[in-house]
Amino acid sequence: MINTFPTAIGAAMKTGRNNKRVALWCLTENGCRLASRLVAAGDPVDGYVSGRLSGTKLIPVHSIFNRLAISVERVFQHYSGHVFFMSAGIVVRMIAPLIRHKTVDPAVVVVDDAGKFAISLLAGHLGGANDLARSVAERLGATAVVTTATDAHQVPAIDVMAQKLGLVIENPDAIKHVNMAFLQKLPVSLHDPGGELIESMPQYRYLWHMAEPAADMNQEISTVQAGVYVGDIQVDLPPQFLILRPASLVAGIGCNRNTPAAEIDHLLMQVLSQQRLSPHSLVRLASISLKKDEKGLLELAADLNLPITFYDKDQLAKVDGIENPSETVKKYTGVPSVCEAAAILAAQTGELIVPKHTTRNVTVAIARIPFML
Repeated sequence: MINTFPTAIGAAMKTGRNNKRVALWCLTENGCRLASRLVAAGDPVDGYVSGRLSGTKLIPVHSIFNRLAISVERVFQHYSGHVFFMSAGIVVRMIAPLIRHKTVDPAVVVVDDAGKFAISLLAGHLGGANDLARSVAERLGATAVVTTATDAHQVPAIDVMAQKLGLVIENPDAIKHVNMAFLQKLPVSLHDPGGELIESMPQYRYLWHMAEPAADMNQEISTVQAGVYVGDIQVDLPPQFLILRPASLVAGIGCNRNTPAAEIDHLLMQVLSQQRLSPHSLVRLASISLKKDEKGLLELAADLNLPITFYDKDQLAKVDGIENPSETVKKYTGVPSVCEAAAILAAQTGELIVPKHTTRNVTVAIARIPFML
């Protein structure tokens, strides 16, 4: 049997869910029997079992609950998904107060006690509940119930497409406009100069009306129901235009010893704002290896949830395209450039698009990864 269960979990994790594991909730012995078939496959799951079944040997018990709603509330956001072996009505009433937004809600699947249906109840697309329901159904020999309109009509969903490509959805409220246009077979204006959507899914080329420069999109705003903009430039578009951010920018950073993270962050965000670049496209920070233990830099990387790469001075010294070499920097580090050279290296020989900006304690430069626009 094809192992698709971890794939569904992976889809949930891309949207920032906190835990790769799925919680299995059992009220009855038969629910435990059904859950055991998921446990037996070695999937990353935790079993939550009613206190009435505390002696069960059917599944490994992660936790025993006496009050289901209270237990679910405590861990709801800690898992990428939940599979409830009980009636849908119980689950709906229980999770209603816990629902936040499609971008952060975990996948919720309900399986009836007879194991006939696996219902995708919440976070079907971004949370991965549709795939999770299909995976559970396959394991149990059940029927997957998926009710999202795009799946029902076999048209692509823009949020799923974006997720697969690693594009950050900046304004998720616009998803409904694009998906509705797909359903109604209306043209969707697309600004995608890097070919992120077009090249990866050529079978859906017919869905798009290409609008290359942003100016062309502005001319079309009043005539199209929906549009998609893919890029790292800040744009002012109406609410029916979905903005997708590619992982295309890297920031090279230099700083004096003991510079606070807040001070570094202030200049970084100021530079991005001044250059009309989206922080959602920032994929990596970079600096010189002398700063491997710099607390402010490490804290900033952690706060932004970004990796940080450190280069030794021999690597930095070989970089071409430095616009602002500094004798002072060379005196203290051994190389004429830290932030510009580090940015170019981290962008994999990408283009330096924002040269060095400086405050008393911090320098910042931005480079763009070559295959992104």
